[in-house]
Amino acid sequence: MLDIVIESRQAVISPGFSVKRILPFQLRRMVGPFIFMDHGGPVSVPATTNLDVLPHPHIGLSTVSYLLEGNVTHRDSLGVEQVIKPGEVNWMTAGKGIAHSERFEDPAVLAAGGLEMIQTWVALPEKDEETDPTFKNYTAEELPVFTDNGVWMRLIAGDAYGLTSHVRTSSPLFYLHVVLQEGARFGLPTGHSERGAYIVKGSVEVSGVTYTAGKLLVFTKGVDPLIIAKENTTLMMLGGEHLGNRYIWWNFVSSRKERIEQAKEDWKQGRILLPPTDNKEFVPLPEDRSKPAGGPPPSALS
Repeated sequence: MLDIVIESRQAVISPGFSVKRILPFQLRRMVGPFIFMDHGGPVSVPATTNLDVLPHPHIGLSTVSYLLEGNVTHRDSLGVEQVIKPGEVNWMTAGKGIAHSERFEDPAVLAAGGLEMIQTWVALPEKDEETDPTFKNYTAEELPVFTDNGVWMRLIAGDAYGLTSHVRTSSPLFYLHVVLQEGARFGLPTGHSERGAYIVKGSVEVSGVTYTAGKLLVFTKGVDPLIIAKENTTLMMLGGEHLGNRYIWWNFVSSRKERIEQAKEDWKQGRILLPPTDNKEFVPLPEDRSKPAGGPPPSALS
């Protein structure tokens, strides 16, 4: 039933802010087009703590920010400034290059322990890797929601269970926020070759085995397992069609090694513009002389 179970690992994305890193993983680089997944929070810190992620670059991917609690302010080199709220989809396509920051500007939210977010990266098809960068915010009200027999789910993007999200994507995929009451039974969406379920909180049983929070279950192609909630449980389900091999280094994703090297130089030389309203500081290129490889990137930011 399962190809692999990936246990989340701790990663530091800014001083004082650690996240659970799920993808990439050495033995499983991607699930469908999803090449990166972080789970941040829930966190509670003093109001004086700075968790901001400074301006940093991306190429060759779309970032998808989805909050469960709290809020964060996004600014990018297109001039977009967007306060991200729970249940919204914030889809930024980097294409040939973009820089953005994520600022936690409401100290009351942090002090109350109300910050929790999931961020994924979706690799772009080769034909779209050099597209112009874009950003789009979709409100929670724009997204399909389904409820039945102890199941609540929101379709963040793609197609699943007969529902279609209006979020614009570049390849076939699905991405779901699912909440199960204890004892609820739930199946995987069909029509997608690669499928996974990340346990945000709670626990589930699959084929008689119980899996707990912080694990990504990657299912075998073509199987139709039953997921049983052992307690009240939150899942993020994702997958789609595989796009082929991708190189990943820091915040850069590409089908070509040489494009990663170009992106490094572009960031060092200032050819990827900073957000116009957040251009006083930025994250420098990591001091790493290694070539792009198949393993996790150095100190990836979201």
